[in-house]
Amino acid sequence: MLILGIDPGTARIGIGLIRYENKKISLEGYGCIETKPDLSDEERLLRLYNELDKLIKKQKTDLVAIEKIFFFKNQKTIVGVSQARGVILLAAAKNKKKIMEFTPLQIKQALTGYGRAEKKQIQQMVKAFLGLKEIPKPDDAADALAAAICCAHFCPAPIPKKRS
Repeated sequence: MLILGIDPGTARIGIGLIRYENKKISLEGYGCIETKPDLSDEERLLRLYNELDKLIKKQKTDLVAIEKIFFFKNQKTIVGVSQARGVILLAAAKNKKKIMEFTPLQIKQALTGYGRAEKKQIQQMVKAFLGLKEIPKPDDAADALAAAICCAHFCPAPIPKKRS
C-alpha cells in the first residue's frame, strides 16, 4: 500500500510517500511543492492542486494522510493553510483516494509515544522508522513523512480477497 503524507501550507506543502506492506514501512520519496510569493492566492492554490493531482495519479497512491489544523496564533496563517487543505482534500477526493486526517498530537503519539514530543524528536523518529542516515529536509517533508508513518500505524488491515 502506498501512503502519501502531506503537511499543508500555502507557500510550501511537504510531501512524503511511503510503502506499507507486511507491517513494514519503506521510503518511496519525499519533497515539497512550492509556490512563489508573487502569485495570487488563487494561482498558488491552482498550482498546489495541479501538482498534487499529477503526483497522486503518477504514484498510484492508495491513501492520503494529512495533518489536521490545530490552533494558530496568526489569523492570516490559518486561513491560507485551511485553503491549502481544501485543495489537498479536493485533489485526493477527485482521484477517489481514501483520506485519513490526524492531529499533531496523534502524529506525535504514533511516532514517539508522547503527544508533546518536540519537532526534533519527531524528525529523529522519522529517520529511525525509515532507516535513513539523515533527517529528511526540509522540515515540511519530514512532517509529511511523519503523517504517512502515523497513517501506517492506524491503517486498517487489507481485506483478504475471497477465493472462488
